[in-house]
This record gives sequence, C-alpha cells and structure tokens, in this order.
Amino acid sequence: MSEIAVVEAVYDAFARADVNRILELFAPDCVVYQSHALPWGGTHQGHDGLLTFLVTLSSTIASTPEHEHLVADGDGHVAQVGRTRGTAKATGVEFDLFENHVWTVRDGKVARFEVYLDTAGMLAALQA
Repeated sequence: MSEIAVVEAVYDAFARADVNRILELFAPDCVVYQSHALPWGGTHQGHDGLLTFLVTLSSTIASTPEHEHLVADGDGHVAQVGRTRGTAKATGVEFDLFENHVWTVRDGKVARFEVYLDTAGMLAALQA
C-alpha cells in the first residue's frame, strides 16, 4: 500500500470511528503530536497514547477533517493541507479552520502523525 493509500485509509477509519482499523494502521510505537495548548494536545506515544489523543479529541469537539491536497515526498512522508470543520461540544461554537497534517509512514503503517491548525481559532471556539 502506498503512503497516500495508508493515509487515506486512516482518514476513512477516522470518519467511521473504526478504532480497530485505526490501530491496525498505526505502528505500535507511533507518535502523535499536536500543540500542547489544546486539551488533547501534546506528544502521545504508542497505541495507548493514540487512544488517549483520540478519546480526548472526540469528547471535546465534533469535527471532520477535509483534505484539499495530499502530497507524498517519496521518502515516507505525506502532507495534508485542508480544513477542519465542526463544533466545540462544551460551547456549541462552530469552527472552520485551516489545518495541516504531516504523516510519516514506515512499512505500511503510520509511525508519526503531526497535526497543525489555527490553534488560536480553536481555543476561541473552545472558550467562547
């Protein structure tokens, strides 16, 4: 499976909240990073860290990432450029924010997943 196919399979599993498939697609020693400023942010390691990230994220916001572009560099990295649209659960505030995902794929599995977005915009939705 190509790096882009792996990433697309992850997005599909995310959309279906298919935890078993997500875990199959991520390496056991994976690393997930997002800004520490967000409630679900930080550096999360391994499947346990991935699950902590996903549970905290999904209990805080309802969102759908929409990728406009996926680009593979041919050396195991895929960059996604797009938007995340959704609602902050505690405030009911809707958001539509720029985001960028950087994926590292090794041996057909996600080794690293980095999430960058308009953190100030997300914090505004969370704290409104």
